[in-house]
Amino acid sequence: MRPILILLLSIANPLHATRVIHVVVALCDNSHQGIVKVPAHLGNGQDARSNLYWGAAFGVRTYLNKAAEWQRLDCDKASEQHILDRVVWKHRDSAVYLVAEAYEGRFIQQTVEDFLHYASGQGARPVNAGGLILQAGGAAHLLAYVGHDGLMDFTLEKRFPGPAGNTRETIILACMSKQFFTAHLQITQASPLLWTTGLMAPEAYTLHAAFEGWVRRETPAQVRERAATAYDRYQKCGLKGARGLLVTGW
Repeated sequence: MRPILILLLSIANPLHATRVIHVVVALCDNSHQGIVKVPAHLGNGQDARSNLYWGAAFGVRTYLNKAAEWQRLDCDKASEQHILDRVVWKHRDSAVYLVAEAYEGRFIQQTVEDFLHYASGQGARPVNAGGLILQAGGAAHLLAYVGHDGLMDFTLEKRFPGPAGNTRETIILACMSKQFFTAHLQITQASPLLWTTGLMAPEAYTLHAAFEGWVRRETPAQVRERAATAYDRYQKCGLKGARGLLVTGW
C-alpha cells in the first residue's frame, strides 16, 4: 500500500493510524518478591513458560495468544538477559501493535524503572516484527506494567521526568498502584488510563478488555468500565467492587 494512501486512510478512519502498546511484565517470583506465595511452578520468576503472569492460563502471553482480536507476529528477541521472552501481536481490525516483554522476577525494580522511563518518553527502542520495525519503549503510545507492586518492597531513588504535554497513557495492573505510583508517574507527565486502589489479581483479562477500549479510542471512563466488567466476570467481586478497584485519572 502506498504511503499517501495509508495517510489518507489514517485521516478518514483513526483505526488505520499506527499505534504501539508496550507492556512490561514482572514475572511472579516467590523468592525475590514480597508476595503471598503461590505454587512453585507459577512463582518461579526465572521461568516464563508457566509463570502466573505470563505463561499460565491468565498470563499475558497465553491469554492474548488465544484472543481472537490479536494476531501473533514473529519478532526478534530482546538483547537484555533479564528479559526472558518477548511477544508481538497486531490487532486484526486496526493498525495497533502490542509488544509484551517478560522480565525475570528478581529484576522487578528494573521492570518498574523501565516502565517509568518509557512513560516519560525516553528509551525508544525498535522491535522487528515480521519485517516491520515498530517503535516501542519510550516511543510507544500506551505503556503498561503488570505484576507485583514492587514499590511496596523498595524505594525508588531514580526520577524519570517527561516533557510538558506528554501524550502517553499508562496502565498499571498491580496492587494499590495509584497509591504507590502516583508521585513517580506525575514526574513522567504521562496520564494514568487505568490503575488500582486496592489489592488485585493482575491477570490478562483485565488488560485485554482495557486494550479493546483503547484501540477503539473510547473515553477513559469507557475503558475503565470495560476493565471493571472483565475483572468482575472472572473474580466475581461485584461490578461495584470492580469499579472501586479499577480507576482512571488522578
